[in-house]
Amino acid sequence: MFTRNATEALNVVAQAWGRANIRAGDLIVVTQMEHHSNLVPWQMVASATGAELAYVPIDDEGVLDLDALDGLLARSPKVLAVAHVSNVLGTVNPIAEIVERAHAAGTTVVVDGAQAAPHMPLDVGALGADFYAWTGHKAYGPTGVGVLHGRRELLEEMPPLLGGGHMIAKVGLLESTWAEPPAKFEAGTMPVAEAIGLGAAVEWLGRIGMDAVWEHSRDVVGYAIERLSEVPGLTLYGPRDLSIHGAAVSFALEGIHPHDVAEILGRQGVCVRAGHHCAQPLMRRLGVGATSRASFAIHSTREDVDRLVEGLGPVQEVFA
Repeated sequence: MFTRNATEALNVVAQAWGRANIRAGDLIVVTQMEHHSNLVPWQMVASATGAELAYVPIDDEGVLDLDALDGLLARSPKVLAVAHVSNVLGTVNPIAEIVERAHAAGTTVVVDGAQAAPHMPLDVGALGADFYAWTGHKAYGPTGVGVLHGRRELLEEMPPLLGGGHMIAKVGLLESTWAEPPAKFEAGTMPVAEAIGLGAAVEWLGRIGMDAVWEHSRDVVGYAIERLSEVPGLTLYGPRDLSIHGAAVSFALEGIHPHDVAEILGRQGVCVRAGHHCAQPLMRRLGVGATSRASFAIHSTREDVDRLVEGLGPVQEVFA
């Protein structure tokens, strides 16, 4: 179904499926690396229903502790919310394996795929997740459009989140019946222009080939990790194993706030993002208030990495 973004897609699951299925005393499991979009909605559900919220921890390399996950799954949680790829650490989680473990425990799995869909080959059916969300603007499409994939039997059982036009089968004086999914969850005027734009972006990525997109990022991200590791006083966050590292690389310079790093780099025409990246619990786990993050994609080159590394010199000179 189409939504405004991945955030709305995840909220549809939490508020429509979650409110209908989660009760007081149930367990909701999230991970320490979640973006707020796959955390805050579940906090809201827990608060409204009296359910318990528990976290799967990460190790010092930024990798999920799957033994701890198994311990939580032994308690038969109602739902597990997990990122396919961390927007901070770049960690690629083994979603198919996680889904298999969770389903064996009778747990529904909700995946935030915003950082995965634009960068790697993706077969939602093969992953087996019950819900999978991603967004258009991270995949070279327009803002204002996201996508939610859901298991049909769950979508048929879920109540709609919004009521109005387009999502009904019949409206009576006292009650209404709903259209079949996905229309059931797409109340009001559709994001027609946005969906067409997203379709064009998906077709463009398809012509390049997602295997080629992924392999290109292996080269650029691997080079970035190599070059950044040589910078004195720089700390890298996330796994060094390229097979489980996505397209985002987060770092911090000793004694320099990430916002200052981003500001001075920006003056040199090098754009990075600085802040908590909508992942404040993860920042606390890392022991920092913020990081700087360089994001790479099919248009990025090794020369871009060189400019980033060269730009860090003037940053350190200012604060020397």
